[in-house]
Amino acid sequence: MGSDSDWPTMKAAAEALDEFGVSYEVRVVSAHRTPMAMLDYARAAAGRGLRVIIAGAGGAAHLPGMVASATPLPVIGVPVPLKHLDGMDSLLSIVQMPAGVPVATVSIGGGRNAGAAPGPEPPAPEEPP
Repeated sequence: MGSDSDWPTMKAAAEALDEFGVSYEVRVVSAHRTPMAMLDYARAAAGRGLRVIIAGAGGAAHLPGMVASATPLPVIGVPVPLKHLDGMDSLLSIVQMPAGVPVATVSIGGGRNAGAAPGPEPPAPEEPP
């Protein structure tokens, strides 16, 4: 998420992931305030074993698209509603990505759907006999 003030929206994603038994990590990285940390996070995510990144941001909401530009993993963008424009600015910023930078976008404030979208944790591979 772009700011710790996004947590009330993103907490619903964490709760859905908990219900599915999916392990996750929570980080605040900002496309505007900490761009290098955000890029480092996105570039290293697959190597840490992550399978998907859920990125929530409000306002200009550049975080999901910037993360998607730096990782091969699927990115789910969550438009976080703010007091001005009720999250429409965030939604339009996240959903209108250029070709080659895909971001699956959920509804404004749709943290729960973002957490449910990846589904349950896949079972561990079985050892050969």
